[in-house]
Amino acid sequence: MKSITHYINGQHSPESERTQTVFNPATGQPQADLSLASRVEVESAIKVAKQAYQTWSQITPLNRSRILFKFKTLIEENIDELAMLISHEHGKVHDDAKGEVVRGIEVIEFACGIPHLLKGEHTEQVGSGIDACNL
Repeated sequence: MKSITHYINGQHSPESERTQTVFNPATGQPQADLSLASRVEVESAIKVAKQAYQTWSQITPLNRSRILFKFKTLIEENIDELAMLISHEHGKVHDDAKGEVVRGIEVIEFACGIPHLLKGEHTEQVGSGIDACNL
């Protein structure tokens, strides 16, 4: 049976001793064992997220948007595979699952446009270490 583990800092974390069975919603049959995070794994994920924030917060909004556009492209290139995963995990028909992916893409598109919504009288990080005042 498939094992679902946690992915922290670019690596699968060791499986914890506690697991939970994941059932196929369409058939009711067991399809995977889900590793339940230990306290150590949760603390590790929080630590890594805080470290990532330090780097991410120094990236200009424009460059963050460019990264999100690349992410959007990857999602679009793999829409059928992602829809298949949703169908498998949630018991949805393929077209409905594909619609879920499209709704996710819409959220990414909104996030890509955030730099323009952030503009006001003061814009932080318009360039590396550069803030701007719009008078």
